[in-house]
Amino acid sequence: MQKMFRVPFLLLALLSCLLLTPALSQADDSTGQSATEQPVKVNASTALPALQKRLDQLKQQVSSAKTDKKFTGLTDAAQALAEDADKLAAALAPDLTQVQAQLDVLGPAPAPGTLTETPQVISQRNKLNNSKTLLTTQIEQTKAISVGARNLSSQISGLRRDALKTQIALNTGSILGGNFWAPLFNPNDDDSARFSDFGSQVSDAWTQAWSPEWRAGSGIYLLLALVLGIFGRRVLDKPMNWILPRWLPQGRFRRSFLACFTTLSTTLTLGFSVQLIGYIFTRLPDTSAWVNEFAQQLVELTYFSALIAGLGIALLSNNHPSWRLPGIADPLAKTLASFPVLLATFIFLFGIIEQLNNLVGASVAATLFGNGLAALLVALNCLIAPVRVNRMRRKMKADGEQTEARSTLAGLIHLVISITAVVIMLALVIGYIPLARFVTFELLWIGLVLSCLYLLIHFVVDFFESLFAPGTHSGKIIKSTLSVNDRHLSLAATLFSAIGKTALLLFAAVALLNGTFGSTTPLELLAKIVDIWGGKGLEGVNIIPAHAVNAVLCLVIGWYVLRSARRWLDNDFLPKTMMDRGMRASLVTLFTNVGYVLIILLTLSSLGIEWNKLAWIVSALSVGIGFGLQEIVKNFISGLILLTERPVKVGDLISISGVEGDIRRINVRATEIQLSDKSTVIVPNSQLISQNVRNATMGNAQGVATIALTFPLDIDPEQVRSLLLDAYNAHEQILDTPAASVSFKELGPTGIILSVTGYVNSPRIVSGTRSDLLYEILKMLRDAGISLSQTQTMVIERPGSGRNAQAEES
Repeated sequence: MQKMFRVPFLLLALLSCLLLTPALSQADDSTGQSATEQPVKVNASTALPALQKRLDQLKQQVSSAKTDKKFTGLTDAAQALAEDADKLAAALAPDLTQVQAQLDVLGPAPAPGTLTETPQVISQRNKLNNSKTLLTTQIEQTKAISVGARNLSSQISGLRRDALKTQIALNTGSILGGNFWAPLFNPNDDDSARFSDFGSQVSDAWTQAWSPEWRAGSGIYLLLALVLGIFGRRVLDKPMNWILPRWLPQGRFRRSFLACFTTLSTTLTLGFSVQLIGYIFTRLPDTSAWVNEFAQQLVELTYFSALIAGLGIALLSNNHPSWRLPGIADPLAKTLASFPVLLATFIFLFGIIEQLNNLVGASVAATLFGNGLAALLVALNCLIAPVRVNRMRRKMKADGEQTEARSTLAGLIHLVISITAVVIMLALVIGYIPLARFVTFELLWIGLVLSCLYLLIHFVVDFFESLFAPGTHSGKIIKSTLSVNDRHLSLAATLFSAIGKTALLLFAAVALLNGTFGSTTPLELLAKIVDIWGGKGLEGVNIIPAHAVNAVLCLVIGWYVLRSARRWLDNDFLPKTMMDRGMRASLVTLFTNVGYVLIILLTLSSLGIEWNKLAWIVSALSVGIGFGLQEIVKNFISGLILLTERPVKVGDLISISGVEGDIRRINVRATEIQLSDKSTVIVPNSQLISQNVRNATMGNAQGVATIALTFPLDIDPEQVRSLLLDAYNAHEQILDTPAASVSFKELGPTGIILSVTGYVNSPRIVSGTRSDLLYEILKMLRDAGISLSQTQTMVIERPGSGRNAQAEES
């Protein structure tokens, strides 16, 4: 019975399909074509390649974008592309639904071996299946373009956030405006979703950490972290106070060692404490990547902040005022006690915010809010501290208490910090938040590096002075083992201290040049620096602050290091050697000249100048040398020759072109010669090379004191000779070897000329010795009744005159 009813039903269905075939064909030619083929062949087939081309162009533009304006335009273009792709996908969805409905009417294709369909039905089904496949592919491509555009928009936002760290001349709006505070009172939906997602991951990790299988370990780690963070430094401080007076020798090394220990103990205890807390989560097997990364960044941020706090505590040394390194009065140190801790706390809290923004990919507004608030609190801290110090100093003066002797360097540091804080505040009020952030982290990093440098230099110098001190145990061992005297120990202490300070200065210079200028977070201040900056607005000028500040720092640090090294060589090291004064002066001058050349080369390199691009400078210099600079270059080269060959040196008595005096200084271009009347003659270096120069003191030359006297013809030469020799031999400056001598120079009508010669230690005392000898010889001649030759006269009698006229002298 069922088969009987089934056969008529199949025949009826087949008849219905045959009757509906023309209608379906018409629908396919009209409505179906307009609904499927027109969008596919006209709109989708042309719109999809256009959308893909727009996406590819945006990716190319993003790779070359640098300014905030460009990033903003690309973000809007990516969002518009995503919206266009969504619209196209929405437009294609009804067509796909309609085609699917028509396929449902036709039904599935019959199985092989059953009833066959007409060719028209088979063709219609194939067309509909092809349309469905094409529409499905187009919709998937459109959705892929939409997803790609949205991902590109997120990437552009991240690049824009990164660019804000380098585009310091970008006006993003004042902190007094509502847009700055919008992330706090009206957060972005995407930001809320991202932070909510991160919070749920932290909550899941926390729940898992206190699950029964992990609870015991989490409790132990948390307890150890709290004990170490709260009591760790105090526990370490007590045994150190007992060890220092007993194990270390008396002297300044105790205080520098204690300061270094305080810094390290504060940094390590707080760092290990937070590291234990982070390990509570990172040891779990199901902890998310975000939580693991955040825990690692939190530990690094803790070490950075703890180092700042430790340095402040160590330098202020309120627990041990008598061992304080800088000369700060106790009331001032107590006034400043809370500021290093507050500064480290601000850096830690807002460093966390900035790390979270980077981790979850927060919006630019949220990033600017975190940067601006961090810069604001740091600036306020740096402004309030000097104000309170000045107020306390005025109070101490009013009460008659003695304040510390302020040095120029301390006043300069005070002024720089205050001015920098004011600059940060002005930048925030005007709206240059990236600039405020840039200056803030520059201030933090430079202050941190210089504080560490100050502490470590004291430690190194005090360590070597204590190690090589003759009275310490180590100094006695070195002295007896190497059989050296106290002078050698002092020389070794000076030399090793200088080597240590030089190494520290080089490390500090590298840290300043590589760890500043636009780092993202306090953590990245410990790493290398990135990129070249672009700008907008003020903005209109494409400035490169990294290169400029690098060059300034290199110039200032290089000049300071060279000046300190020259002073150390001239005053500390070389005087302890066996070199003569001229050799020491030549070495110092040569070292200074070479140092200036190196500083100039390093400064040019810091500016980003490549030497292969300096051909035009060389050409200009060659032309300038050919016309007007040849004398300067000649004198410069001559100065180098004088310092290396040393035909003359500082301290020599020379005579050149009728000028005789002592060389006081050999400069790059000219040499200073001091005359006997204390005046100075500037002689170009080239003249000392090209002209004949008499060096009276070269090779420790002796001076010659010669006096020529004219006596009457009736004297006894032997008596006079003996008298002159007695006068010379009696003078303390006349050397015994070679002995003084008297020579018979001339016998003439006017008398006898005798010349007496004696040698002295230095040509510089010839004039004074000769003057003393003349006084003594005249006195001895008068006592012996011997006179010098008198002037002869002639009387001429005029013819016819009885008067005599005065004759001329003959």
